[in-house]
Amino acid sequence: MPDHARPARLSRTDRELLLHLLDTPTAGPLETGGDGPAVQLWEAGRAYAAAAGALGFTVVRHAPADPAVLDRDGVPETVREAAAREPGFLACQPSLVLRLGPQLPHNTTLMFNVHLDTVAGWWPARFDGTRFSGRGAIDAKGPAVALLAGIRAARAAEPALGTRVGVVIQAVAGEEGGAMGTFGTRPLVEQGFIGRLNLFCEPTGHRYLPRATASMTAGVHIRGEDAVDDHPEAGHNATALLGHLSSHLARTLPPRITDGRVCVAGLHTGSRHNRVYGTGQLLLNISYGSPAAGRAAEAALQQSLREALADFTSVATGTPDLARTAADAAAITSLQWYKRGLPALEDPGRTPWAEALLADQAGLTRWPADEPPFTCDAVWMNGVPDTYTAVLGPGHLGANRAHADGEYADAAELDRYADDIARVLIGFTRHAPAAARRPDAEETTTA
Repeated sequence: MPDHARPARLSRTDRELLLHLLDTPTAGPLETGGDGPAVQLWEAGRAYAAAAGALGFTVVRHAPADPAVLDRDGVPETVREAAAREPGFLACQPSLVLRLGPQLPHNTTLMFNVHLDTVAGWWPARFDGTRFSGRGAIDAKGPAVALLAGIRAARAAEPALGTRVGVVIQAVAGEEGGAMGTFGTRPLVEQGFIGRLNLFCEPTGHRYLPRATASMTAGVHIRGEDAVDDHPEAGHNATALLGHLSSHLARTLPPRITDGRVCVAGLHTGSRHNRVYGTGQLLLNISYGSPAAGRAAEAALQQSLREALADFTSVATGTPDLARTAADAAAITSLQWYKRGLPALEDPGRTPWAEALLADQAGLTRWPADEPPFTCDAVWMNGVPDTYTAVLGPGHLGANRAHADGEYADAAELDRYADDIARVLIGFTRHAPAAARRPDAEETTTA
């Protein structure tokens, strides 16, 4: 049972806020590519800040990241290219920091990270009395609103919340689109907007997950010569070659990735029926749970690609229309990394105070050790001293159709999550350690 008198629930105002946020398109340029509704992350942030303000939160920061963050190691090439191509890339993607109570030492502070940006694909929000439907319903606008409902319930039960214990909310941009938090969460963590306990609001089925994978993105490029359809043997058939490589990699690479998953993703050569395309690209995304696993995955991909090329040459050499492609396959194929070298949130192992709070006091279940984790911005908390970080949210990425048409969140799931949050907050407040004040992040507010 919850450690407060009445279960936390989303109010009518909360539900109206969620519908408003779902109706506010917030897919960033990396997702939309300039198509679809204009990104309205400023508007979404202001609406969220206003709702949090009613609970006593103040705006510490609402601004885009400094452009210098894009020059750092680990920033995906797609992010750098988009920023160079679009002058307003960062300006339209602000992140928001909210604080409840005075600035307190980090060990008497909880930090919650939610992302207000979404993947592409927008449709009008709906609520039928039991289910919210709309882009971001479960990933992660629904959890963001439920977070506020949980904080409201906890404050009613525990007056020390916001006085003796502080709460920081990072409501970030740049989580989706492969940005990996490099201009959203990463700089905020480095500026000190953290707590002793840090929870990232992503769908976990109400289980707390103290680890998160990072991911790397690679492109297999074919750079050959085109040919007309009347003489296909004269060119390099990138379509046939990439088709073979994608099938081979999909079969041979996953068994070699012992700590992560493989996604054989976009493949493109051309769209005409009367042409042999000599150039093309295949994209792969590979997750990993530690830097060592990431390096092993890089080596595994390179090995599998060499084997796939050799296999294509072996089977296609005797086919006249593919003979030139078979002979030159290795020479016209290259591997390019768009993203790699990012940290992963590694399981800290047994952490008695955190386990006592989350499992014993809040009644939450730990994510099973044998169930694969997923990738999110929590990776930027890896190695931050004197902290505990976990991912916690309602619903499931797959079952709730996150990143797909028909994304939804049930009201009952969001209510339950609000109650999860309330129990965590109350438990932390009642058992937070006393600590001497230490310098924290410099606070600036941008309207």
